[in-house]
Amino acid sequence: MTSVAGRVRSVGPLVSRIAAALFGGYALAALASVAVLALPMSTPQAVLTGEMASFVIYAGAVIWVFAVRSALRAWAGLLVVAAPLSLAAWSVW
Repeated sequence: MTSVAGRVRSVGPLVSRIAAALFGGYALAALASVAVLALPMSTPQAVLTGEMASFVIYAGAVIWVFAVRSALRAWAGLLVVAAPLSLAAWSVW
């Protein structure tokens, strides 16, 4: 039983980082692509800008998640960036 608990304890942060990279990065990129619509530019230009920026933001989020010291900091960093983006995206919806 202790070996299972020890294995979960050692693999848990890695699984959390993978989930943060996959789901948190996707959510961050989606929020950013919608938040770009709040900028003062034409709608087609904003859609193209948001689409192109989402690839860079997703890649940056994945790098961020695996570069920080802990999985908790990775999730916290994603939430800190997502908060203002969600406010900007909320104004568009």
